[in-house]
Amino acid sequence: MDNVLEMHGISKSFGPVKALNDVSFTVERGEIHALCGENGAGKSTLMKVLSGVYPHGSYEGKILYEGEERKFREITDSEALGIIIIHQELALIPLLSAAENIFLAHPPGHWGVIDRDIAWKQAKILLKKVGLNDPPDTLITNMGIGKQQLVEIAKALSKDVKLLILDEPTASLNERDSAALLDVLLEFKAQGISSILISHKLNELSRVADRITVLRDGKSVETIDCRHGPVSEDHIIRKMVDRDLEHRFPSHNPKIGDVMLKVEDWSVFHPIHGDRQIIHHVDFHVRAGEIVGIAGLMGAGRTEFAMSLFGRSYGRKITGNVWIKDKKADVSTVRKAIDAGLAYVTEDRKELGLHLGEDIRKNITLANLRGISKSKIIDGIKELRVATDYRRRMRIRCSDVNQESGKLSGGNQQKVVLSKWLFTSPDILILDEPTRGIDVGAKYEIYTIIQGLADSGHGVVVISSEMPELLGICDRICVMNEGRFVGEFSQAEATQEKIMQAIMRSTTRADAYDVPAPPSGMEQAINTVGP
Repeated sequence: MDNVLEMHGISKSFGPVKALNDVSFTVERGEIHALCGENGAGKSTLMKVLSGVYPHGSYEGKILYEGEERKFREITDSEALGIIIIHQELALIPLLSAAENIFLAHPPGHWGVIDRDIAWKQAKILLKKVGLNDPPDTLITNMGIGKQQLVEIAKALSKDVKLLILDEPTASLNERDSAALLDVLLEFKAQGISSILISHKLNELSRVADRITVLRDGKSVETIDCRHGPVSEDHIIRKMVDRDLEHRFPSHNPKIGDVMLKVEDWSVFHPIHGDRQIIHHVDFHVRAGEIVGIAGLMGAGRTEFAMSLFGRSYGRKITGNVWIKDKKADVSTVRKAIDAGLAYVTEDRKELGLHLGEDIRKNITLANLRGISKSKIIDGIKELRVATDYRRRMRIRCSDVNQESGKLSGGNQQKVVLSKWLFTSPDILILDEPTRGIDVGAKYEIYTIIQGLADSGHGVVVISSEMPELLGICDRICVMNEGRFVGEFSQAEATQEKIMQAIMRSTTRADAYDVPAPPSGMEQAINTVGP
């Protein structure tokens, strides 16, 4: 057995909390080795130990790479040996181009002068390799989070990689683009490059992984060899959560009422390129108690549509009408949209949904300071009472509501974001990728919360790149492509094949990537909502 990597007895603690407890882990040369486990199981911590983010001396155990013991003091030490890690949190500079970000640390050139022509040509090749057709001089700020992830992977490929570590690389991608990325990993495997893949998408692991190691509570539970036959996803889930999940989605009997949200003839133009129409005369409706899914490929316009509705947070020259509860609604600003009964849970909870450095209490009450204020003075006792109540109702796992939000797991962070917008008492809740980067156990809890919202009379819109998720929790699925709704299916008639057929029949251009997502300035618009 030719192991390129061996990790023996790795333990890592953060104060009294033991994040890793005597973990052993090996990767064979040319192998795709998957790591899976619930949020907080220790996957990312183990990879940060390997790459030198947590330096030698801050953990117990031994790392052997290429047959020699390694004591990495920083990430540049591991990169020098060809160990490249792509973190879940992207490390890109928004106001630089894709090419500039790719070659930021090692630009091509001679005598200290950067050769921009070579950088542009090489970046174009790398971007094409990860399935991205945007010009290399496109600014990162004009790309959506899914495209930014692809640029991050192209950036890693520009280095002499021997062991590639990918932490949730497809979390921001739809199924087609995820499949393209997995194909790239298979190509690397054929070239003898080893990969470590961390993902919550078990179907991806089953497709490409040679072996799967399951972590639970900081311990390695089992390593499963996938080369001897198919691996049951139920078996992986049982090992991850230490319990059976009879169904991946909770059962639900919807009680659907009258139309609560109606959008008519909605059109939106690009915020920078004002002559470019992104949303084309869209009609859309949601009933009380109904969960409506919006399916589509990257660039279909789903997020742009949702954000333009929510206080015109995206786009220019927006036209059309919105009715909420048969009353024409003014949604021209975020504040007015909230007052009208709309709430929008962003796809990027870390950047746009939460203030990670603030505590849970402040994050939950942030979008409705009026609800905890008197004469524009915040009532600290009421704020504490509200946050504690949502902690209980949403089952947020934390020490108390004064805990820093950035230290919560992904699933609990998402519950805080949901609590923030539920405190605004919305009639319509738009959830953009509500389970991105969340493990299967936490996903089930989020699905239960979504169904509970619908049962209490809310209208719920779910935008998701995971078709099984839409099929599993939605009462109706609308299909979007190129800024238009091109299909609609009830839960009974919806299938992945029908959804993809609706998209393919309506496609009139080859490039499915050329609709930039909202600029990063959206953060202030969503988070800064005062009393």
